Amino acid sequence: MSIKKEDKRKGNIFTRIILKLLGNERWQHLTIPIFLIFLSFVAASIIIIALGKNPIGAFYNLLQGAGILPKPSYAGYKSMLTDFLSLLNYMTPMIFASLAVAIGLKGGLFNIGVSGQMLLAGFFATIIIGYSGLNWVVAKPLVLVVGVIAGGILGGIIGFLKYKFNINEVVSSIMFNYIVQYVLSFFIHSYYIDPVSRQSKYISDAARLTLVNLELIGLKMDISIGFVIAIILAIVLKIFFDKSRLGFEIKAVGANPKGAKYAGINVGKTMILTMVLSGVFAGLAGVTYYLGYFASIQPKVLPSVGFDGIAVALLGNTNPYGIIGASFIISIIDRGSTYMSSIAGVRKEIASVITGMILLFSACSAYIQYKIRARKDSLAYMAGKELEE
Repeated sequence: MSIKKEDKRKGNIFTRIILKLLGNERWQHLTIPIFLIFLSFVAASIIIIALGKNPIGAFYNLLQGAGILPKPSYAGYKSMLTDFLSLLNYMTPMIFASLAVAIGLKGGLFNIGVSGQMLLAGFFATIIIGYSGLNWVVAKPLVLVVGVIAGGILGGIIGFLKYKFNINEVVSSIMFNYIVQYVLSFFIHSYYIDPVSRQSKYISDAARLTLVNLELIGLKMDISIGFVIAIILAIVLKIFFDKSRLGFEIKAVGANPKGAKYAGINVGKTMILTMVLSGVFAGLAGVTYYLGYFASIQPKVLPSVGFDGIAVALLGNTNPYGIIGASFIISIIDRGSTYMSSIAGVRKEIASVITGMILLFSACSAYIQYKIRARKDSLAYMAGKELEE
């Protein structure tokens, strides 16, 4: 009996530690994803050990490849700083794509068409601005404007179909993905193909949102203009949902459309505006991808970033700050996998396994929140009973 009491006491201590770490609802959008990422790396470590490799060394090499830790040596004009700036350049479209998904989810809509909206925005920005020969002072802002308009229009069409004809946004956005993918592929192959790369012709440097091979302090860096914009807009979006009337209406419609309608909110208009706003961020993801990280478009291929954004948005709990952190983690894994594979001898696919585990665990975040809340209520009830006795 004493052994059982001791086990119960230890269990209660462990429970209280977990509740102390994860129970603060104000910070759960950060603490729970961090806890889930930790569990994912623990699970990945078991797999790496089973393969006969050292997980600590593999993760160390992963961070080296992503520019978080220094490598033993670097090529000319390169350093840990240049690797880190390349990481930020890589994660910029992912931040925008994840925010686009999060906006839709806040409004009760699942925008699975982010990839198509990215491609459409990237294509129009490429042919209108990328090939125009405009000066960079004019070209770079116009790239953003064209991306915002193209993505917003396609997102708005999906929202309108949902409101006017009750066409499920998942179905319509998937169909638009295919339409955009193959129609734009036809135009690229017909008018804009590069005969060598078999991709669209490269845009001018003046129109590109990444400053490529910029020489500073004896290094050649890739500096993403879009990254700064992404961070600023993530902060603005957080304030928008927390403080603005439209942000409240979007969340109200997403939580309970019938209740929102009863409260006097125009549900149809809010749905359309939600998808327009989601499309705007998808458009920004498209231009920072096709006219930033890359400088051309591969025909017949939808950017995987649009689909990865779904998982990152869920991992970040649809919170803009959480999304920035989640994008950073996933980008580190993607960018560092090649170096990890070459140095540690751990296959590159292990990085995909780690990412998959993170996303699998992140799908349990709502369940963990529920269990923590239930446990806190149970402990509060038991404490009350003890006081009564």
